[in-house]
This record gives sequence, C-alpha cells and structure tokens, in this order.
Amino acid sequence: MDKMLRKSQEFRQREEEILTTALDLLLEYGDEKVTVELIADKVGIGKGTIYKHFNSKAEIYLRLMIDYERKLSQAINEAMVEEKERDAKGAVARSYLSFRIKHNEKDHLFQRLEEKLVALGAVPEMIAELHGIRSSNLEGLAEIIRVRIGEGLLEDVDPAFHYLAAWALAQGAVALNHSKFFEDKLDNHREEFMQFILDIGVKMGNRRNRSE
Repeated sequence: MDKMLRKSQEFRQREEEILTTALDLLLEYGDEKVTVELIADKVGIGKGTIYKHFNSKAEIYLRLMIDYERKLSQAINEAMVEEKERDAKGAVARSYLSFRIKHNEKDHLFQRLEEKLVALGAVPEMIAELHGIRSSNLEGLAEIIRVRIGEGLLEDVDPAFHYLAAWALAQGAVALNHSKFFEDKLDNHREEFMQFILDIGVKMGNRRNRSE
C-alpha cells in the first residue's frame, strides 16, 4: 500500500512539474517554439513519459488554462463571500480585475492559445470544461449584479452589460501591458496606472444621478 501511495504521489508530482515547465517555456518562447521534446528535456524525462500523463501538447495547454480559470473562479467566489458577509461593495469587480492584471502574461498567453485550440477543435471535452467554469463565473457575477441593480447602486441594464464591460476593461489592461507602442508611456508609472484602472473598474456601471 505504501509503495502504491508513493508511486501515486510521484506521478502527481511529475505531472505538476511537466505543467510548470511547460508554462515557463510558453511564457519564454511562445507556443510556436515549444514542443513535447523540449518540455521533456527541461523536466529531465523521456518524451514517452510525457504521454503517460497527457495525450498531446494541446492537453497540456488546456490543463494549464483550466487551472488558471479555476484560480480566477476561486478569487471571484471569495470576493462574493466578502461582498455578502461584509457588505463590501465592489469587492468582486476589484478581485476580477486585479487577478487578470496581476497575471497579465498568463492571461495574454492563454487567450491566444484558446483561440487557436478552439479553431482547431482540439480536445473538445477539455474546451467544454474550460468554458463551463467560465460560464459558472459569469452566472455568479450576474447574481451579484442583479442584487446591486435592485439596491439602486448599478445601472438597470442587462447584467451581461456590466460583466462584459469589466471584461473589456481587463482585456484592455492586459493588452496594454504587452504593447510596445505604449511602453514608454507606462515606464515608471505602470503600477500606479494599473491601480487607476482598478479604481475605474470598481466604479464603472454605478447608477448615475439623472438630474445631473
């Protein structure tokens, strides 16, 4: 029994090492230059060992993307609890935006990978799992938004308008972090500017005084 447990732990540890190494290589070289052979060499195992854990490179990528989406979901859920229990309005919006801005390199990478893998129809069951987690996140966001609309704090529009606006703001912040054109504008001010973006995101969609 101890031997089986040890083998199971070693299997999981090796799988995590494969995923961590693959992510490091993707961030450094981009998906076009990363191969299963390169991942195996960096981990110090044979190519065949990789295929004991994953059927393809696409599976490795999608596992990384699913793990990222789950962590984002966890951050959102924790912020939801904070909003409900402590009446901390804006906690969910700040959590969502700050997570994507903080992890902008991975966010930028995974968006490009997702577009390619969806276009290729790669591992459809894993793509469905990824989209299922994201849809669940959006349902949770919509629930919070409906409550805030009912309290008269947010504009009374389709809840999707609010979370799509937050997505667009996060998308712009992520893209800006990778823009060579605007790089000089952000030099020495990047952290301050991203805080400015967060503050805008928390206030975005607030109900306006119609008499103004």
